[in-house]
Amino acid sequence: MTSYFAPAAIALGLTAAAAAPAMAGSYSPAPAEPVIVPAVPAAAPDGDWGGAYLGLSYGYIDVSTDSGAPDDDSDALGIHAGYRWDFGKTVAGLEVEYGEPDLDFGSAEVDNVWRIKGQYGYDLGRTLAYATAGIAPTDTSVGDETGYLVGVGVDYQMTQNWVMGAEVLYHDFDEFGSSGVGADATTAAVRLSYRF
Repeated sequence: MTSYFAPAAIALGLTAAAAAPAMAGSYSPAPAEPVIVPAVPAAAPDGDWGGAYLGLSYGYIDVSTDSGAPDDDSDALGIHAGYRWDFGKTVAGLEVEYGEPDLDFGSAEVDNVWRIKGQYGYDLGRTLAYATAGIAPTDTSVGDETGYLVGVGVDYQMTQNWVMGAEVLYHDFDEFGSSGVGADATTAAVRLSYRF
């Protein structure tokens, strides 16, 4: 007995088979949500401030005297040498500086000034901010005097070896020799140093 439904079943099967790829291709999963990772700012590179250095300074010195002697001011050229120890975020150092400012207080002329300073600062990467204090042995035409000094400074590493900086110092001198003349002095200088 011949079934009249066989050709119809075959045709229906072929149609379903042809439609299956189309239906499968028409379905695509939703794209995954992008994962947003917050950007973390890079830490400033730690500068290496340890070691010896040598340099020059140029600035201005303003001197106020007591006992009626005249005040004076002058350009100030100096040479300095020092050594620093880098402890990570803090830096300590010792420095010696020599200068010959052109200062005249009437009865006294300054021949030379030495500065022996300790430093303690904070490492900001390529920048170092520091405080300094020490003594300033000074030779004048009426005698010697060793005063004290305090100040602040900042250095910036232009390269691994070359450092540009600035420093402001306050000095106090009781009396030069037995002249009865003492003085307060303020210096502001720019500095260029080479690190070894």
